[in-house]
Amino acid sequence: MGLQVALCTLSVLSLSFGGESKARSCSEVRQAYNAKGFSLVNVPHQEISGEHLRVCPQGYTCCTSEMEDKLNQQSKLEFENMVEETSHNMRATFVSRHKKFDEFFLELLDNSEKSLNSMFTRTYGKLYIQNSEVFQDLFTELKRYYTGGNVNLEEMLNDFWSKLLERMFQLLNSQYHFTDDYLECVSKYTDQLKPFGDVPRKLKAQVTRAFIAARTFVQGLMVGREVANRVAKVTCVRALTKMLYCPYCRGMPGLKPCHNYCHNVMRGCLANQADLDAEWNLFIDAMLLVADRLEGPFNIEVVIEPIDIKISEAIMTMQDNSMQVSAKVLYCSQVSVKNKNMSAFCFCLWQVIDIKEKLKESKRFWSNLPDDICAKGKLTESDDEHFGFSSLFRYFPEVVKEGLTNQMNNPEVDVDITRPDTLIRQQIMALRVMTNKLKNAYNGNDIYFQDSSKFSSYLAGREKKKKKKAEIDINLCLLQNTGTSQNDNTANPKYDLKASLQPNTE
Repeated sequence: MGLQVALCTLSVLSLSFGGESKARSCSEVRQAYNAKGFSLVNVPHQEISGEHLRVCPQGYTCCTSEMEDKLNQQSKLEFENMVEETSHNMRATFVSRHKKFDEFFLELLDNSEKSLNSMFTRTYGKLYIQNSEVFQDLFTELKRYYTGGNVNLEEMLNDFWSKLLERMFQLLNSQYHFTDDYLECVSKYTDQLKPFGDVPRKLKAQVTRAFIAARTFVQGLMVGREVANRVAKVTCVRALTKMLYCPYCRGMPGLKPCHNYCHNVMRGCLANQADLDAEWNLFIDAMLLVADRLEGPFNIEVVIEPIDIKISEAIMTMQDNSMQVSAKVLYCSQVSVKNKNMSAFCFCLWQVIDIKEKLKESKRFWSNLPDDICAKGKLTESDDEHFGFSSLFRYFPEVVKEGLTNQMNNPEVDVDITRPDTLIRQQIMALRVMTNKLKNAYNGNDIYFQDSSKFSSYLAGREKKKKKKAEIDINLCLLQNTGTSQNDNTANPKYDLKASLQPNTE
């Protein structure tokens, strides 16, 4: 039995009809053309001479110049719709998962703030209400960081504990009035005094890593969505029209292209998009790595939900050691507070697990896009389902590989491989930048504060100077309160206990 193969549109269109002496009916073309929503005014009833055609083969035709122009526009529209349809699930994944993750994260923060407010109102009553802005500012800054604000998490958390120390020191030593300068002096020694035990250090490490990972992850979902939305435009309208609608002009509107012909056209039209694939795959791999962190050591639920308990534990630690801390602060000395172990537990984030599965499915999307569009049943006919034509009209050119540089020998699409698409290059760069951020987030680093070696050196130098100054201040303060003469030039009147500590007569 002879092998039947699919009729390739190009083969039929290339067939000479020079031997035909009688024009054929265009009734099927008129019906199909009208079904597309076009008017039948000036549409031929029988084939006419086709010297006026600029895209489809000239010869006997059912197309006028106006029809060819309209089919040209229709080809572009339908192709963009095909790309949109094929990429819909992937784009929807980035949109919906970004929304869910964003809502989930902000809800965690809101619930944690409400829990802290409720617990502290019951426990500390009026004292908490009078100082609640310290805690409100903490959550405001955490939200501002997550939503893209220029917040240095480490500095912000250090400021929170310093402010809390100032407030608690005043409350625990309410028999005194303290000057602002003295309270500033107290807050500078938070690290040395460790009034809250080891809670600030542990919480800072956990919050910093989790929030960096969460913010970068949600930014990655936004970038993936934007890239997918911006790369559906095409410029290969001529090749598309030849494949999709030139059969109309030859009187065969029901003819579909065979697979290899379709693959060559699509790989030519989507050559630039296919070049996204390498950077896209690296981006997806980086997203999956950060997702692993969010499931495990950087689990945002583990960090955010018990923030109120951890801060409460820190406050109780200072209360337990209030006499020692106050004594050491009042005499400008240092104290070592016993560390307390904070419990940790692992809770799998189902949202992250769901996102991971969807991300894995999107790998190699752009290089597979031409094949997906040309899949059987969508655009082409399978070899065994096409009817009535022999192997004489088989499509012989080989299918080119995907990517811009491989289009030099594409027989169907004229692609200038020396001029990469500017928009696609911009999206490749956007993916590259985002991948770098994700890699930093995976290691617990915030790229916004890690992008300058000079800035890092400056911070290190500044911390060294602050530490040296703190040691000098402590020594001066100690000298002042161990019998040093008032005429001694080494005394530092700024932290004079006699000036700073006055009995509270209220």
